[in-house]
Amino acid sequence: MIDGLNKAFESRVRLGIMAVLVVNDWVDHAVLKDLLAVTDGNLASHLAALDALKYVQVRKRFVGKRPNTSYKATPAGAKAFRAHLDAIDQLLNKDLRQ
Repeated sequence: MIDGLNKAFESRVRLGIMAVLVVNDWVDHAVLKDLLAVTDGNLASHLAALDALKYVQVRKRFVGKRPNTSYKATPAGAKAFRAHLDAIDQLLNKDLRQ
């Protein structure tokens, strides 16, 4: 019953990151940090794990004279996240009374 669940999204932080990124284009590191109420280090480690899986794309640039890092879900990441949500939905709707 749980084969469709993706281990990459077991963490509440990774689940939150992907939930934000699949419905937005590019999201700044500071915005993600505030939305998820996590530390810079905690967010960075979860983003690194998602980046290693090719689920997020990282963009580093300067806005004016300030460095800016932002992220977006890759097509593979969005697909994996939606499959994970579908698996949860199937679990929630599984009727065991037979």
